[in-house]
Amino acid sequence: MALPAPQGRRSSTFTRLLRHGFTDPQAAGKLLDAPELSSVRSDSVLLEALGATADPDQALRGLVRLAEAQPEEDQQRLLSTLVTAKPLRDRLLGVLGASEALADHLVRHPGDWETLATYESVDLHPTTPEFEQALAEGIWGERGAELSREDALRAAYRRALVGIAARDVCGTTDVAQTAAELADLATATLRAALEIASEEQPGDAAVSRLAVIGMGKCGGHELNYVSDVDVIFVAEPKDGVEEHDAMQAATRLAARMMRVCSDVTPEGTIWPVDANLRPEGRNGPLVRTLSSHLAYYQRWAKTWEFQALLKARTVAGDPQLGQEYVDAVTPLVWQAAERENFITDVRHMRRRVVANIPAGQVDRELKLGPGGLRDVEFAVQLLQLVHGRSDATLRSATTLDALKALAAGGYVGRQDATALDAAYRFLRTLEHRIQLHKLRRTHLMPEEEPDLRRLARSLGMRTEPVDTLRKEWRWHAREVRRLHEKLFYRPLLDAVAVLEPGEIRLSAKAAGQRLEALGYEDPVAALRHLEALASGVTRKAAIQRTLLPVLLGWFADSADPDAGLLGFRKVSDALGKTPWYLRLLRDEGAAAENLARVLSAGRLAPDLLLRAPEAVALLGATDGLQPRGRAALEQEILAAVGRADGAEQAVAAARGVRRRELFRTAAADLIGAYGTESSPAAEDHGQAVDAVGSALSDLNAATIAGALRAAVREQWGDTLPTRFAVIGMGRFGGHELNYGSDADVLFVHEPREGADEQEAAKAAFAVANEMRRLLQLPSSDPPLMIDADLRPEGKTGPLVRTLASYAAYYRRWSLTWESQALLRAEPVAGDAGVGQRFIELVDPLRYPREGLGEDAVREIRRLKARMESERLPRGADPTMHTKLGRGGLSDVEWTVQLLQMRHGHELPELRTTRTRVALAAARAAGLIGEEDARTLDEAWVLATRVRNAVMLVRGRPGDTFPGDARELAAVGRYLGYEEGHVGEMLDDYRRCTRRARGVVEEHFYGA
Repeated sequence: MALPAPQGRRSSTFTRLLRHGFTDPQAAGKLLDAPELSSVRSDSVLLEALGATADPDQALRGLVRLAEAQPEEDQQRLLSTLVTAKPLRDRLLGVLGASEALADHLVRHPGDWETLATYESVDLHPTTPEFEQALAEGIWGERGAELSREDALRAAYRRALVGIAARDVCGTTDVAQTAAELADLATATLRAALEIASEEQPGDAAVSRLAVIGMGKCGGHELNYVSDVDVIFVAEPKDGVEEHDAMQAATRLAARMMRVCSDVTPEGTIWPVDANLRPEGRNGPLVRTLSSHLAYYQRWAKTWEFQALLKARTVAGDPQLGQEYVDAVTPLVWQAAERENFITDVRHMRRRVVANIPAGQVDRELKLGPGGLRDVEFAVQLLQLVHGRSDATLRSATTLDALKALAAGGYVGRQDATALDAAYRFLRTLEHRIQLHKLRRTHLMPEEEPDLRRLARSLGMRTEPVDTLRKEWRWHAREVRRLHEKLFYRPLLDAVAVLEPGEIRLSAKAAGQRLEALGYEDPVAALRHLEALASGVTRKAAIQRTLLPVLLGWFADSADPDAGLLGFRKVSDALGKTPWYLRLLRDEGAAAENLARVLSAGRLAPDLLLRAPEAVALLGATDGLQPRGRAALEQEILAAVGRADGAEQAVAAARGVRRRELFRTAAADLIGAYGTESSPAAEDHGQAVDAVGSALSDLNAATIAGALRAAVREQWGDTLPTRFAVIGMGRFGGHELNYGSDADVLFVHEPREGADEQEAAKAAFAVANEMRRLLQLPSSDPPLMIDADLRPEGKTGPLVRTLASYAAYYRRWSLTWESQALLRAEPVAGDAGVGQRFIELVDPLRYPREGLGEDAVREIRRLKARMESERLPRGADPTMHTKLGRGGLSDVEWTVQLLQMRHGHELPELRTTRTRVALAAARAAGLIGEEDARTLDEAWVLATRVRNAVMLVRGRPGDTFPGDARELAAVGRYLGYEEGHVGEMLDDYRRCTRRARGVVEEHFYGA
């Protein structure tokens, strides 16, 4: 029995193991004392080599298991070779420390360690022929004699994989060479699997020519350790064989080949063979003839299918047929960029990939997340498709080779390409080492500390490995995101800039092609704007050269990139010499993106901004896009009016404030609808609609208050001989204004004590007319149209009435529709007491004590039906008119207003001027079911959003969707629809309003 080691010795061993990177020195000490390692445990070389691995504890456990698995006569040979031969020691322990799965394989096949003992020169960088030979020996040679063909293939595959992993972890190969070796091994494996299938089914092999086309990372010579292997099958009948019979035979062969690779046997599995990139995907036939493939690609294929074909190469089967396939599809690939909606399709694919990542995994995704591998691959492939049609040097299937070619041709900046190459290599290495551990398909960064430590050490990080790894990864991911944004656009600036001698630039033709592919309709004008913005040696030009690559990307992501770039040039021309403007865009992270979104989303906001470009400062302030309340607006406007000389100057100042606040509201609306990189698009559309309606109503009320003060002061000083109030009506009174809405009002006054009534009436009339004139004077600021046609007797009645006159009219002549219109009445400016007394006067009319009689209900329904038939514009589609159409604003509002007039007297919560608030109150009171109320609310919100979108996009109001394709797409983007989904948007609108009309039929018409 061995005596226990002295305490001092145990402590010394413990310390040595810690120093060599072991995390569990106690367990490691026991393993070193295992009888299998008795001959080498005291050899310092072994401990040094274990400490150099990614996971010394795991490497030691694997070594003990491997030694235990050896036949007694081979155990000593393994250990003695291990301590005397450094190449084997580094390779074997490196694999054991990096991969539990390959350790399991070596234990199951204890003789396979010998493949690492000696390397011939050809073993340093084997290619497909060497792998084919190794697999053939493993399947049909002595090694595979006691195994089934499938198990022999699996064992031989893993044996070859051990060699690839050894070269990888020891640094004999870099990440690109490792990926190429993995692709070559996959090629050899597919060939062996097809040979096994043909051996089992000789009759099928005899009647068909089958070629296997490698796609994806296998086709591109850049495969991972664990990945689906993407393929496409093409077949032709052999001479004298019917096509139908040959296709059935080829399909059986292809299916069997796939199972040979993917079935799980006692030796495990290799990887799934994925044929879903074939025409029609999993719904299409597994095997097609060459002519069938071409017919599909020429007529039905989508952009992503041509992007996928970039990687196509023959990997197995009939080489002549495979080459014929590649030769036939290659021209189609390089014509893809000329297809309609090419760039839209590519961007949509990238967004869809990111959108499909579970929220909890986005920050850990190496492949698909922002700043991940797919960003690099998408960018490179897109540039290849755009420029490869005229430059054959770009037609490489391998990402890093293509990136190098793009840089050499001037299509990508050399420094950017170098940095992106380094980031891509780092991320691919991370991906490889993560997968190598358990040979599982994953692209997620691990979360547990031991996994992160092993991963970091596998990359050579020894000091604070986990923290260092996290910093490196985040830095590289940020680099990819930064470079991804610059990749498309920086060369466009170089194309119009003066370069250093020897630098390569895009030709004007290539720059134009790229701009067209990125969605610019007038690339010549775009290049002209870029030259104006980026040329020169001024500080302004230098900062704009830094900003433009990112801005161009945001413009290209909008519905109108041309307008965005032109708008930026105009703003920059106006403000470029002011130091705060350039500082704002450079230093305020959100300001530049907000500006890009605003300039490229439509006409209204840029028009407002360009009238006073200094409002761009709102886009960078923390609270710059928050709407200001009515009290703050009125205070600012009244102060400006008080400082002005004369009424016209006063109202010009008020209208200037209104223009600035209109821009603030429109900018906030657009940015909320589009979302930014740091803030996703708003999800509560009703809240967004309410915010716009309230902001516009408050702004108009404050502006009218300023005009009233200016009109009174001009002729009467501080006191008018009558108390004067403005009552908001319609959408104005309901806090539901759209960008293009007029301000519906009533004017009411009450002579002051002792004032002559006739003089008071003249003064009130003069003030009302002067307000309307001042607010509509020609100016660079948008006019505020005052509409008083809802007054008693309409246009033929007096513009202004006293309270007593209103009372007399309503008591004697009022019609039902006038009572209904008064549901929206709310004081907005002027004498608060007069406004309140007016509300007290009209409350009994709009909320009658006994509710509405049947005659009144019939009259309202008759008026509504008449309005539908007479007021809808000629030729308008009744299913698409947002105001008067089926299930539109009028339908919903009249339904809600009928409920208010019937029940408002008994239910105070219904006494509101706001449609959505009244609808919610009616639902709470049980007057309308929850589902019906939701249906009406959704339709009202959607119709309001469409009207707002049309005004934002076109710069003029409209009640129907635009006919112009680009404007329609811009409306779709505002409403949250990706490019290419305009039809879906229109269908959704029809569906929503059709459901609402059904509710209206039931609750308004009583059907």
